[in-house]
Amino acid sequence: MVIPVHDVNPVRRTPWVTYALIAANVYVFLSTPGLAGSVAGDSSLSQLCHLQAFLDHYAAVPRELIHHQMPRVVPTGDIGVGAHGAGCVVAPPSYDKSPPVSVFTAMFLHGSWLHLLGNMLFLLIFGNNVEDRMGHIRYALFYVVCGYAASYGFALVNADSSDPLIGASGAIAGVLGAYLVLYPKARVWVLVPFLIFLPLRLPAWLVLGFWFVLQALYSSGEGVSTAGTVAYAAHVVGFIVGMLLAWPLKPGTPPPPEPRGLVFGRRARPRHTW
Repeated sequence: MVIPVHDVNPVRRTPWVTYALIAANVYVFLSTPGLAGSVAGDSSLSQLCHLQAFLDHYAAVPRELIHHQMPRVVPTGDIGVGAHGAGCVVAPPSYDKSPPVSVFTAMFLHGSWLHLLGNMLFLLIFGNNVEDRMGHIRYALFYVVCGYAASYGFALVNADSSDPLIGASGAIAGVLGAYLVLYPKARVWVLVPFLIFLPLRLPAWLVLGFWFVLQALYSSGEGVSTAGTVAYAAHVVGFIVGMLLAWPLKPGTPPPPEPRGLVFGRRARPRHTW
């Protein structure tokens, strides 16, 4: 997998919505109960119980989204001792959870620093240009719509799952799909792991197209033994929805600037007009 680090595609206006989304995701991550200790290497039972209770409250759950089957008991965040030793206490929920609202809150939850930073890196690199083309308000609505489509798309194919679905990946996949439609020829600096991290400048259609193909293969079970904890199907749905929503804007989108400087590790030849 290539790691994008920068795109050669300047913007005309400050991407305030993209910056606000990044700030909100970081703030929520730092405020999530139980994650602060796990990040520092301390994963006590108390912290795990608090985290589980928090996620059950605010994460999206496919069974709840599709069947509206709410659990009879949920973790309370407390620790108790039973016949099998210490564990998390469960009880009837003391709150009324709305499955549609949980899709929105789940878009700002992440399970680890790696999960958070990976998502925010993609959002920072590709979100600014999509926001620049759409405008602040339309971009914010676009982001939310892609996130909802990705979550419900994943839930439809995993309707009986009770595992919590968290992360901004589905919404950000929509941003990547829109970028591919609007700026397929834009150049993106990436790091390719080949013995060392090799820096290359590649066209966006290659970088994002390769990313989408990988997500589609993984969602079908190809290339991985199990899907694990990554909702690849949500990435696929979000990407396709982002492409479809951005398609009407393609005709009026100005092309990215011609690349200059280093290309594939060597100096690009200047072009002459006659």
